[in-house]
Amino acid sequence: MNPFSLTFGKEPVSAINRDKQVNEIVEGFTSENPEYQVCMITGVRGSGKTVMMTEISSRIKEEKNWIVIELSPDRNMLQALAAELSNRFDLTQIFKEAKINLSVLGLGLELDSAPPITDIAVALDRMLAQLTKKGRKVLVTVDETVANQNVREFASQFQIYIRKQYNVFLLMTGLYEKIYELQNEDTLTFLYRAPKVLIDPLNSDLIAKQYRVIFDISEEEAKEMANIVKGYPYAYQVLGYLCYKNQCSYKDILYDFDAYLNEYVYDKIWSEMSEKDRKVAVALANSETGKIEDIRNRSKLKANELSVYRDRLLKRGLIKSSQYGYLEFTLPRFTEFVKKKYK
Repeated sequence: MNPFSLTFGKEPVSAINRDKQVNEIVEGFTSENPEYQVCMITGVRGSGKTVMMTEISSRIKEEKNWIVIELSPDRNMLQALAAELSNRFDLTQIFKEAKINLSVLGLGLELDSAPPITDIAVALDRMLAQLTKKGRKVLVTVDETVANQNVREFASQFQIYIRKQYNVFLLMTGLYEKIYELQNEDTLTFLYRAPKVLIDPLNSDLIAKQYRVIFDISEEEAKEMANIVKGYPYAYQVLGYLCYKNQCSYKDILYDFDAYLNEYVYDKIWSEMSEKDRKVAVALANSETGKIEDIRNRSKLKANELSVYRDRLLKRGLIKSSQYGYLEFTLPRFTEFVKKKYK
């Protein structure tokens, strides 16, 4: 069986964990005095946001008194959360003791001794208040969040639960621009205070070690493969998948490697970039030095204008500045991709 996977969001057999970032978020939520109750993980497509969130969820599920529930931004999230909680067998008695009658809302828990609750927000408020009273904690996870009506309504209500000091926590993943759009909602400014974690590249030494063990290759060749993928999780999987499938050296499948990255990630990333984002990317791709002055001259953008789009690309995780005054792409062979777009 191929130990590598090309399926987005699915944890492959050959996965490299980001223990440092995972530990920081888990500890941030589960410490005696939590550092925060909302956290957002952001990064480019294929950077492993979903896999990282899954790892965090799994770790927190093991903690005593924690309940972890995953919600979809495409559904009524308040209704879905109430349904998930009411269907938990281990919570039924807690809600019965509080005389929470959810029969009218179609969520079960019919009690003759208590009038039915008719509003979903009220029902959730009662349920979360009771769970907090009993020392239970609820982590809600939302993958690939967007600023749609479902998410806006849920986030607006969630901040009320936080103000009431309920034991509720929210972990969301999303592209930078989607999270930025959500934060800019007038009623959701509390999200600005939530930590935003830009997902780190995978450790190059660990990548090389995995390749060396799986393919039984030299340390030098394993490092060459690790250097090609530049810590980008999807590229790590694609290169490994193609080498394993074809039982060949990485040098023989670079054309296919590029094709996979371009078709499944880079074309989409490019389509989401603004015209001036692309100008900066083209200037960087054609710059031999990566020096900001050279990029400014090639893009024909003013210094303050270049600064705006440079910051956008930095926050999206598409470029980095390892040395003051210089830029480089974070994604493997993205320079080649951009050059092909503008031959």
